Amino acid sequence: MGLFARYLTLWIALAIVGGIALGSVAPGLIAAIAAAEVASINLVVAVLIWAMVYPMMVNVDFGAVAGVARQPRGLLVTLAVNWLIKPFTMALLAVLFFDHVFAPWIAPADAAQYTAGLILLGAAPCTAMVFVWSQLTRGDATYTLVQVSVNDLIMVVAFAPIVAFLLGVTDIAVPWETLVLATLLYVVLPLIAGLFTRRRLGSDAAIERFEARVKPLSIIGLIATVAILFGLQGETILAHPAVIALIAVPILIQSYGIFALAYGAAFALRVPHRIAAPCAMIGTSNFFELAVAVAISLFGLNSGAALATVVGVLVEVPVMLSLVAFANRTRGRFPGA
Repeated sequence: MGLFARYLTLWIALAIVGGIALGSVAPGLIAAIAAAEVASINLVVAVLIWAMVYPMMVNVDFGAVAGVARQPRGLLVTLAVNWLIKPFTMALLAVLFFDHVFAPWIAPADAAQYTAGLILLGAAPCTAMVFVWSQLTRGDATYTLVQVSVNDLIMVVAFAPIVAFLLGVTDIAVPWETLVLATLLYVVLPLIAGLFTRRRLGSDAAIERFEARVKPLSIIGLIATVAILFGLQGETILAHPAVIALIAVPILIQSYGIFALAYGAAFALRVPHRIAAPCAMIGTSNFFELAVAVAISLFGLNSGAALATVVGVLVEVPVMLSLVAFANRTRGRFPGA
């Protein structure tokens, strides 16, 4: 794991502090960035999101999908958890906490925004960071690639309808055009660009060298986006710092619960650990780049939904590292360890 990935939580924390400070000392700059929009898409953030997503999409090799035949149970667990369970449990937890448990401390309009942000997180399973978690748990790199590739194919057609359905259930108006546009911009087009890049590079060695060169752009884009988001949210956070902790509660419950479900199912189905660990990690981790991008497109840079997705980024890395440690300690209980 590189320096940026290893200390991602620290960089995110520094970006939050820096963003809040920037919003206080240079509010005009943040306001100018927020105003740079075309068709509900912020141009500055769009560039940063592409910087995040494109290097990850170069990892995706759809030709590897055929490898699923050698161990279908791991993929079935991943897909069932990601698309039949995770989005709906996240929506349920969000409604439970923000409409009921936290209702005395959060205004209804803010609660609806935080719920929307968590729904976006829950409907966007991990695409790229799972390669890191797979490596740390000695996962099967080829099969992890299969899982991610199939997951991305499904995300292209399933993300927008699931999000629209769940946001509609929670009585939040959904601009379908913006949602579809964001999905095309941040999923479909980067996938096409990543596939084109792989074909132009040709050999595996050339692809690896290219990925090594562009991978830092992903973290830099993420850090810059977080700084902008928290620059816009700085006033709210300084006035209500407890809101970060409140948003983190359902995310933590969801993360550990989904991991327990996927990892337990893989154990019950006697999936080898080299496949079971990444299988559980994909469902637990989130494609937070997409969630952040769609939250910004749908609700704006300074929205509560965007803030909720950014809190997801802050929470995810320490949670995933704790689960990596647990998976490594339990490796001997799985077949094929």
